[in-house]
Amino acid sequence: MQPTLVAFARSVWKGPFFVHFPELKERIASGTPIKTMARACTIMPSMIGAKFLVHNGKDYVPVRVTEEMLGRKLGEFSHTRKTFSYRLTKNK
Repeated sequence: MQPTLVAFARSVWKGPFFVHFPELKERIASGTPIKTMARACTIMPSMIGAKFLVHNGKDYVPVRVTEEMLGRKLGEFSHTRKTFSYRLTKNK
């Protein structure tokens, strides 16, 4: 058992769910975003500084990975629902 994998919600013997992004190092260096639909992908330390366009069901939402996001999922930062607000008047 490895102590770093205990923090993840998935069972320890399986390890975190991770999608391999082939050109990750080049994309981080150039600053171009990676377009993905893998919302369940766990954010790993090698992804820090990367820009992702995460699909929320309709659009691709830009997400920039920081150190505070380690161990969380990409989909947590791409909300699927809009905030609801009442209109004050009928014309606005």
